[in-house]
Amino acid sequence: MSTERERIGFIGVGLMGHGMAKNIVEKGYPLTVMGHRNRKPVEDLLGRGAREAKSAREVGEASDIVFLCVTGSREVEGLVRGPDGLAAGLKSGSVIVDCSTSDPNSTLALAAELEPHGITYVDAPLSRTPKEAWEGMLDTMVGASPEVFARLKPVLDAWAGRVIHIGGTGDGHRMKLLNNFIAMGYAALFSEALALAQKVGITPERFDSVIRGGRMDCGFYQTFMKWTLEGDREAHKFTLNNAFKDMRYLESMADAAGLANPMGNAVKNAYAVPVATGKGEDYVPMLSTHVAALNGVELKRKV
Repeated sequence: MSTERERIGFIGVGLMGHGMAKNIVEKGYPLTVMGHRNRKPVEDLLGRGAREAKSAREVGEASDIVFLCVTGSREVEGLVRGPDGLAAGLKSGSVIVDCSTSDPNSTLALAAELEPHGITYVDAPLSRTPKEAWEGMLDTMVGASPEVFARLKPVLDAWAGRVIHIGGTGDGHRMKLLNNFIAMGYAALFSEALALAQKVGITPERFDSVIRGGRMDCGFYQTFMKWTLEGDREAHKFTLNNAFKDMRYLESMADAAGLANPMGNAVKNAYAVPVATGKGEDYVPMLSTHVAALNGVELKRKV
């Protein structure tokens, strides 16, 4: 089958998926998207040449390769299974690519379930932000056989600037959870450090004057600090709900591997509190505000 003629399906045209799908259709691939509660990205994609399907099954019937970019495993399983699910519409030889941050245990179960039907299930979770999604410069870590990876690579290149073949099915999601453990751990550590700094009289600006440009600086730190220093809500649009979900998946992976992960549990619990108090739709950099408030301080933006 010629890669140039692959028919692409896309489900989940939200913050990340909209930009990914935009780049796919602009690179000349026939694209079918499933309707979304937010009509704006759907209408934008239709204007660029995509067509719309009303169900996951219809997406499958119109596609050779289907990308999923949804919240997590529960949503993925709901889209794949059932009479109106993807599996009911896809033909033998098709590929489902899960770009969500999913539980590897679910990923492997779905792959085994679909294999007898000739449908290949692989994982290609994402790193970076909606800005890079729009620019076609995301990072992705792909779990697939070498043959399937070679087939997918040209389509992945349409929306990713860095494509890493990390291993077989499930390894992409395993690596993504490790990646997010580090990132969400940084956020929890920065938040507690900022709260303690304020408590002892060191403002965020003075804190930043030492960290920025030093050995503890990094790209994640700079993005994270945009909320605390500038009040920029848009710098890292990844919700506390998603962070908490990913850390629960990490805990599940550690349990399955028989690994004690006390730091992972501590990071998970840093997100549990704001989520439990109804702040889960806030973005990860805003964790600093919540941790400070729990400790009776306000992060001030004046030196």
